Amino acid sequence: MATNSPDEKWSTAEEEIMQATYQTLLVNGYADLSISGIADELGKSKAALYYHYDSKDDLLVAFLEFAVDRFEAMVSTETGENPNEDLEHVVEKLLPLQPVEEQRQLQEVLVGLRSQAVTNEPFREQFTRIDERLATTIGEIIQRGIDEGVFRDVDPTRVAEHILATVNGAMYARATTDRQNAPAAARVSLSSYIDSELRRTA
Repeated sequence: MATNSPDEKWSTAEEEIMQATYQTLLVNGYADLSISGIADELGKSKAALYYHYDSKDDLLVAFLEFAVDRFEAMVSTETGENPNEDLEHVVEKLLPLQPVEEQRQLQEVLVGLRSQAVTNEPFREQFTRIDERLATTIGEIIQRGIDEGVFRDVDPTRVAEHILATVNGAMYARATTDRQNAPAAARVSLSSYIDSELRRTA
């Protein structure tokens, strides 16, 4: 996970805690995650973590916010003036055909945490925010393409939700099953959907 801060929202100490949390989640998963384990990874006392966060769940809610901030910073700096290319870029970041190890690990961490949102209201609120922000990002690219005459005149919200639902389903399949070809098949199908739904024919 990138550590470059897009603004002053996260202090150096908080970023270090987020990185330690991420590494601990990779090794132990949510079920065996503990403040002690994060503190060991950080090389500091539990008191150093409790200075910033009241509980493990409080820390994890912050971690989710940190993760989506980093994603949004990456997307905003890498998108440009071409809606077609920007949409392909966002889809590739969300659902890479051949994810590198870091992408695969991050997806597994987020899927593991999302499962807790069924009964954990703070997690549910944070994942609601994450999905809303992603859908908004995709919808804004589509709307820009419509305004510029690059995309057909469609409902940007409807298409964005379809894209996000496909991405989420494929991400869960990749993280929770051994169906190795399913995410790639979903990505190809998603590309066909985008072509038929958005792109003007010559």
